Amino acid sequence: MPMIRRTAALVICLIVLPSIANAARLTMDDKVSRWPRASTDEKIDFATRMGKAFSSLNAELDKNYFIRCLEETANIGNPGEIKLESAVKMCVSVKKDPPE
Repeated sequence: MPMIRRTAALVICLIVLPSIANAARLTMDDKVSRWPRASTDEKIDFATRMGKAFSSLNAELDKNYFIRCLEETANIGNPGEIKLESAVKMCVSVKKDPPE
């Protein structure tokens, strides 16, 4: 009987833990104030997704750019109710097109 309980507990963990990890993923609907409390992995994941989405506009809009820009946005002043979507738009808009 103890072996069945251990197996059941393992199966539950394998099902529940990935869903918890996905729930912790930063989204465009999250407030900027969540950024400083997010894990490094969450920040890298979000910045990577934004870099992939916007790098076609400008090659400099990569993961590293978004990490720096969102760190500055979240840590300077009071972001209040601003969502990450708005912060990303601001980050994109301040980055000028590369010189031709």
